[in-house]
Amino acid sequence: MTATLDAPVQDRVADSTAAPTADRRAGMAHRARWLRPGLIISALWLVLVLLAAAAPGLLTGRDPYAVDPAALLQPPSPVHPFGTDQIGRDLFSRVIHGSALSLQATLIAVAVGVVVGGAIGLLSAFAGGWLDAVLMRGMDVLMAIPGLLLSLALIIALGFGTVNVAIAVGFGSVASCARVMRSEALRVKVSTYVEAATSLGVRPLTVVLRHVLPNSVGPVLVLAALDFGTALLAVSSLSFLGYGAKPPTPEWGSLVSAGRDFLDTGWWLTTMPGLVVVASVLAANRIARALERTERAA
Repeated sequence: MTATLDAPVQDRVADSTAAPTADRRAGMAHRARWLRPGLIISALWLVLVLLAAAAPGLLTGRDPYAVDPAALLQPPSPVHPFGTDQIGRDLFSRVIHGSALSLQATLIAVAVGVVVGGAIGLLSAFAGGWLDAVLMRGMDVLMAIPGLLLSLALIIALGFGTVNVAIAVGFGSVASCARVMRSEALRVKVSTYVEAATSLGVRPLTVVLRHVLPNSVGPVLVLAALDFGTALLAVSSLSFLGYGAKPPTPEWGSLVSAGRDFLDTGWWLTTMPGLVVVASVLAANRIARALERTERAA
């Protein structure tokens, strides 16, 4: 004689066995998204670029400033993977050592956009009233100005140099970060736990730093990841125009610019650094898009 379960018990048993299966399927789908070949290649490339910036000696033992008169404008070869420039310097070592300045400027630019824009967005969300209106109209003005034009104007005011280029590029993303932070802060501001903390007499600054900021910074960080490739391209463009580090200091944009006069005899002088910039921007954008989809799914 077999005992039978009534319908409610059967439903609970079915739900308890189906839930882990659904969770496992979701976890497998999430892992599958991150194990795509394009993402893996992009991640490996960015790791290689970061390694070149942090420890260039691990990838090349050549001096980027060493001149070899016997190896002028040599094409790519096993001895010189990226060829040599017009005075015999190894281009591969110059690209490797130039990655430090390029990535440093890009990270500074992204940090300026996130910190300044995030602070403005938080202040605007909690101040409200006329201050909110003034700050957001200011962000509208910044968004109406083309990023490169705004960066050029700031460089003229600040002066040339890698750090000044980074700050100028960073201010181009302040407006977008401020708007995203403001919208997220307004959403979190009306949450139950924030209202409970406020009713218990917690200081407004503590509420902002402990409750609002940690729960609203996620989309801003995703936006920062999306802006990384754009900032890298902008930093390289300004360096190409001559606003970055002074020669002979290697920087990706300046390396591309230095080869313009030798396109007919030394195509590799612009092609090789240019391909590194393009590959880095595409890899950063690929990773950023995956982070954006993960944030939306969450």
